[in-house]
Amino acid sequence: MFSNFIQNLLNTGGQAQAMQRYAQITNKVNSLNGPAEAQNPLDTIYPNTQKVNNAPSFDEVLQSTRTSNFGTLLLDPRLKQVSANLVKEAPQINFPNALQEAGAVQANTQPATKSQILNVVNQIAEKHGVDEKLVQALIKQESGFNPKAKSKAGAMGLMQLMPSTAKNLGVQDPYNIVQNVEGGVKYLKSMLNKYNGNVILALAAYNAGPGAVDKYDGVPPYQETQNYVKNILANYL
Repeated sequence: MFSNFIQNLLNTGGQAQAMQRYAQITNKVNSLNGPAEAQNPLDTIYPNTQKVNNAPSFDEVLQSTRTSNFGTLLLDPRLKQVSANLVKEAPQINFPNALQEAGAVQANTQPATKSQILNVVNQIAEKHGVDEKLVQALIKQESGFNPKAKSKAGAMGLMQLMPSTAKNLGVQDPYNIVQNVEGGVKYLKSMLNKYNGNVILALAAYNAGPGAVDKYDGVPPYQETQNYVKNILANYL
């Protein structure tokens, strides 16, 4: 079984050296015959008697759990071969990042998305008891949701506040999304209160001023104001 060299080592008490040499020779022979497949420790529990050419689908594996206990499902090496697609989850925004994003939007240090603007609008509208859909329709008409919008007359921001109106409402930065919407919603709310909740008159007053509405005892005969009210109501109702 052993070579004369190894047998002599065994006879002279060099058993450990002999077995080490034998192991080296065996490894050398195996390497010449080709790399051996790594032995899976689970194979001693579940011998793989045949190769699986077609891996079971993910649904089939799930079906097998109905008849297999949990331990068997974990140990069965056949269930490691599953046809399934891996989907990468979108990174979750942690709390510090969310605060940083909110602060950036409020400070206008980065362009705000429409969803962020709507979130601000909805919160402020709820705060002042104004229908958020009405505020959204008004902003769409006034600025098209552009926080940097400025009219030829000098109206500024999302809700197109005139400089004097912004000052009276305590708005220090009309291009700040939060300040602009806060001031605009407060002004709209005051017009709704003045005209006992009449949305048409409140919108007309927002555009032409309450003085013009009072003068004509209704929507002023201005083409711009009449179209303004119609367009907002079309998006609101």
